[in-house]
Amino acid sequence: MSSSLINSAMSGLGAAQAALNTVSNNISNYNVTGYTRQTTVLSQSQSTLGAGGWIGNGVQVSGVQREYDAFITNQLRAAQTQSSGLNTQYQQMSKIDNILSGTTNTLATTMQSFFSGLQTLVSNSEDPAARQALLGNASGLVNQFKVTDQYLRDQDKQVNTAIQSSVEQINNYASQIANLNNQISRLTGVGAGAAPNDLLDQRDQLVSELNQIVGVEVSVQDGGTYNVSIANGLSLVQGDKANKLAAVSSSADPSRTTVAYVDPVSGTKEIPENQLNSGTLGGMLTFRSQDLDSARNRLGQLALTFADAINQQHGKGVDANGDKGGDFFAIGGPTAWGNANNVAKDTSLKVSMTNSSEVQASDYKVTYDGKAWQVTRLADNKQFEAALSTDGKSMSFDGLKLDISGTAPSKNDSFIVKPVSDAVVNMGVLITDESKLALAGDPNGGTGNTSGGASDNRNAQAMLDLQSGKLVNGNKSFNDAYASLVSDVGNKTSTLKVTSTTQNNVVTQLSNQQQSISGVNLDEEYGNLQRFQQYYLANAQVLQTASTLFDALLSIR
Repeated sequence: MSSSLINSAMSGLGAAQAALNTVSNNISNYNVTGYTRQTTVLSQSQSTLGAGGWIGNGVQVSGVQREYDAFITNQLRAAQTQSSGLNTQYQQMSKIDNILSGTTNTLATTMQSFFSGLQTLVSNSEDPAARQALLGNASGLVNQFKVTDQYLRDQDKQVNTAIQSSVEQINNYASQIANLNNQISRLTGVGAGAAPNDLLDQRDQLVSELNQIVGVEVSVQDGGTYNVSIANGLSLVQGDKANKLAAVSSSADPSRTTVAYVDPVSGTKEIPENQLNSGTLGGMLTFRSQDLDSARNRLGQLALTFADAINQQHGKGVDANGDKGGDFFAIGGPTAWGNANNVAKDTSLKVSMTNSSEVQASDYKVTYDGKAWQVTRLADNKQFEAALSTDGKSMSFDGLKLDISGTAPSKNDSFIVKPVSDAVVNMGVLITDESKLALAGDPNGGTGNTSGGASDNRNAQAMLDLQSGKLVNGNKSFNDAYASLVSDVGNKTSTLKVTSTTQNNVVTQLSNQQQSISGVNLDEEYGNLQRFQQYYLANAQVLQTASTLFDALLSIR
């Protein structure tokens, strides 16, 4: 009897000690990120058959389990990757909003200064000082265009750098997860099915951090290993094997960095950017394609339309020497890039502008389908067939003319056309001598006026009238176009702020829900500490009682 009591008491002491160790471990890891609360699982020891029936043999420790809910964890991952993407997009969009919505030295104020200079010359066209002031205002306007454009170009470069950094981080996390998969599988086998909880926590934390860079799907395999995939099924981690991503120059636009999947069999293939739409990487890609491109193109469209309208009107007047006016501003022209994967490498497109007021604030993808050229306006994804010339050597749309040269294109060969991307970077003031300002009207219908036009202000008035003309996209004045750009950027920034805040709240709610299950509560652990301490002392008392009985038996003669 005393032997049975001793065995039961000893099992109870061992169980209490194990439970206290687990509580102590929980308390110690209270501030450790990614730690999952653990619980000691106790069960009855197998009973034995005695004279009076089945007799219990105490308690045994069945294991130490993590308080882990896979369903809530998956919900939290999905919310976190969306939140990371929206926060990244909002942060980047805020930078554009800040530079466009400033109250001083904006394009609106410098453009107004240019037209104010013209207004002065309308009243006093022969004043050399006023003429020189107009040239100064023109230079200031060009400089403001360039400052704004350069800021947006720098953001484009920063996106390239961020993509490179993200790919390196993704590869690093994938390698670590694969290594942990290997360790967990091996140690689970050594432990006869008992998983190493600390390694499970480390792996889940790595998956969480990876998920905030690029949205992942996780599936649990036999043996407890994780398979991790991205972008609609591309395998990133499979057991103890990790595949890699690469940051490469886009085949469609070599100035841009994009993400490719390194397949050990078929080689490196670009991942369509619309498949990487969550996490900080997805946020960067979405910002570039939807927000940054739009802002750059609308700025370029404004610069192109403004410069072309002034140039055309300036060319209709005569200067102080009686000569016909030339171009007032230099402006960058449209460009086209052939896809690096095109079969017909010698096919090329040369783009020229035919009507600046019809030019859209958009890039285009032009694809040959084997019979005709299909055009996708990337700003609104509108698709249409390009109108070919009678000789089939050129096509026209949206104020552009594309001349086709070289070898015949192959089916699915494509080009990216950028009408206004380089408009600002090559912008400049061509007139340095105030006497070359063609402010006078040309009485000879454009052939020049040899009598001179220093005191004639008719062409200055015509250029001033352009300020209110609906020239940008055929429906907006210069000021209206810029105001619309500022307003749209501001509205988009505000919307992203609200959306990201809402998504952050969802993350907080799910995180709280997860922590209510998996997190360490110090008050609860303190209660468990007291409870298992009493459990230990009670079993010690049983052991003392058994010892007393045993001693009594030994004292019988």
